[in-house]
Amino acid sequence: MERFNVKVTGIVQGVGFRPFVYNLARRHGLAGWVLNDAAGVEIEVEGDSAGLAAFLTALRQEAPPLARLATVTVERRPATGEQEFVIRHSEGAPVRTALVSPDVATCADCQRELLDPADRRYRYAFINCTNCGPRYTIIKDVPYDRAMTTMASFIMCPACQAEYDDPAHRRFHAQPNACPVCGPAYRLVDRTGQEVAGDVFDAVRALVADGHIVAIKGIGGYHLACDAKSETAVRALRERKIREDKPFAVMCGSLAAVRRRCRLTPAEEELLTGLARPIVLLAKSEGYDLAESVAPGNPYLGVMLPYAPVHWLLLGASDVWVMTSGNTSDEPIAYDDADARERLASIADYFLVHNRPIYRRADDSVARIVRGRPYFLRRSRGYVPSPLALARPQVPVLACGGELKNTFCLTRDKLAFMSAHIGDLENMATFAAYTDAIAHYQRLFDVRPAVVAYDLHPEYLSTKYALSRPEPKIGVQHHHAHIAAVLAEHGRYEKVIGVAFDGTGYGPDGHLWGGEFLVADCRDYVRVAHCRYMPLPGGAKAIKEPWRLAAWVLYKLYGRDAAGLNIPFVRTLPPEWELVVQAAEKGLNAPLSSGAGRLFDAAAALLGIRGRINYEGQAAVELELAAAGRTAVPLPYEIKDRAPAVLDFYPAFAALTERLARGASVADLAAAFHATVAAATVDMVGRISRATGIRTVALSGGVFQNITLLEQIVGMLEQQGLTVLLHCQVPPNDGGLALGQAVIAGERSR
Repeated sequence: MERFNVKVTGIVQGVGFRPFVYNLARRHGLAGWVLNDAAGVEIEVEGDSAGLAAFLTALRQEAPPLARLATVTVERRPATGEQEFVIRHSEGAPVRTALVSPDVATCADCQRELLDPADRRYRYAFINCTNCGPRYTIIKDVPYDRAMTTMASFIMCPACQAEYDDPAHRRFHAQPNACPVCGPAYRLVDRTGQEVAGDVFDAVRALVADGHIVAIKGIGGYHLACDAKSETAVRALRERKIREDKPFAVMCGSLAAVRRRCRLTPAEEELLTGLARPIVLLAKSEGYDLAESVAPGNPYLGVMLPYAPVHWLLLGASDVWVMTSGNTSDEPIAYDDADARERLASIADYFLVHNRPIYRRADDSVARIVRGRPYFLRRSRGYVPSPLALARPQVPVLACGGELKNTFCLTRDKLAFMSAHIGDLENMATFAAYTDAIAHYQRLFDVRPAVVAYDLHPEYLSTKYALSRPEPKIGVQHHHAHIAAVLAEHGRYEKVIGVAFDGTGYGPDGHLWGGEFLVADCRDYVRVAHCRYMPLPGGAKAIKEPWRLAAWVLYKLYGRDAAGLNIPFVRTLPPEWELVVQAAEKGLNAPLSSGAGRLFDAAAALLGIRGRINYEGQAAVELELAAAGRTAVPLPYEIKDRAPAVLDFYPAFAALTERLARGASVADLAAAFHATVAAATVDMVGRISRATGIRTVALSGGVFQNITLLEQIVGMLEQQGLTVLLHCQVPPNDGGLALGQAVIAGERSR
């Protein structure tokens, strides 16, 4: 007889791993025990050599579907003559390194029971098992046991306890196990708090069908829901939520309902129906029949499928509801009941609430398929807090992220824990959510940062927070962080040509960068080229009013004669336009920017597509939509051979203006502008590659959410034999910034 001690790390708590080990040991005739500890799972097994060998092989090969094994270490122990195998009570430890599973969609077995009239959990909105259900959003601490979750106050009834104790049952040691007798419950109230009697799910279906807006408490927070086919309801939701134009996401009751309205590739279907169930951006099809206000003027629709039991109880197979975050614009998603009632009372007519507390908020993730792979625009529910693997270990780092689309990152050894999407740090509610989440992550993953990384922009709240902390600090340039994030995802540490295109990032020269060509690794960078600086007339106003940028370009090209140009844009200029550009010429409230995003804003305004925006990036988004499906020849541009080199698009703006005056179509010119930026980018990269010998290019920054531009650039770079690295685990926008900050700080701390 032999005895082994086996320690397993990774995502092995809350995923049915102990029941799996129990049954595996019994199958091979082994004695011993298994328990959760603060590092993962510890096992002791005793038996004959053949049984032990088979057990260790199956441990790795047959793990539960939600388990992710990181390490398995085996040590010999003296045999004790133990006769049975048991699950022991969990143990704490001085150092807590267990990983926490993300929240995942209801499994097929639970779905079947949910809709089976003969099952005791028929229509029970909190059905779950070891293969599915809430995890991260209900966990207060590790090890993952019921007492450490928001299910602690719900005492299992005898039937649930029997399942929990039965090694042969799917709910053996399923921590959120519950039923209608002993578990959480939903209730429906109106905005005054008056309870609505009867079946709450049927009542909500009727309310939505009648055009009402309902706030629905789910897994990671509240959604605001209404009938996506009702223009009146959707428009009312827009007005109340203060969301003028930005598209809403929808939830379809079935895959068939998605197919009726959107084109769907096999890769998109796989992403849509997977365990995480993110919002997936899909192309609308000829059968699209939803209200125009859902995604106005946009050929794409953000779609998700049901992922929590309550969704199957609310939506029929043919239903499509708007399902948007429960907040007003620029605020974090509501998840606390009292806060939700206060903040959403002016938006929702009714509230569908339950009495299981949400411990951590988690907004829906957003992704699309690019070149056959998921490309994240927001990484949150379903993925967080699963860590990203780093290629080599580093000191513990807290990376504080940026200002917009904020996430933060904590590292421990070779793991990077990215936070859920927090949002724009522009108000105290979001900032409070941010600092609270950092404290929770530090406790949950037992990370004591040795260093804090932050963005160089002195006015970012994340920067001010970082500077207020006691640890040593490392400032990281914004665009270097973007490129390092791509490298970290691919486990690369060598120098690459980094193309970082976004709207704004603070540069060491005091200007606003955003059209950057870097030679960079995960430690240092050299700025070898950038887009020509352009003043932002009126400062931040120029970002929200792109007409100011277009007016400056025309003034720079034609002087006061710009007022006589025969193009529609000129006829829409406000009377004060000359004062605005003259002030910019004198440097009054006109910071210099090399931002590639500002180029797209200027082009959109010049072409009459969008002169004022209602959400971040709107002008650039609509410029891309105008160019959709068209091919074009690049317009002129100029590269000035300096150190750093300068990429000048003023010749392209001149050509746009002249062709517009001659009657060229806006769509053709939008396509030509995209082709120009793509060709100029590839031209510049080619020059840098020839000068340095570097053959790998990393693309990052919010501008690379523009898939038209991205596809063109990647295609041409690959034609030149260059290796192109794209994001695959974090967003290209500032939602991925913290990962780059973390690895740079880690490398500089070696």
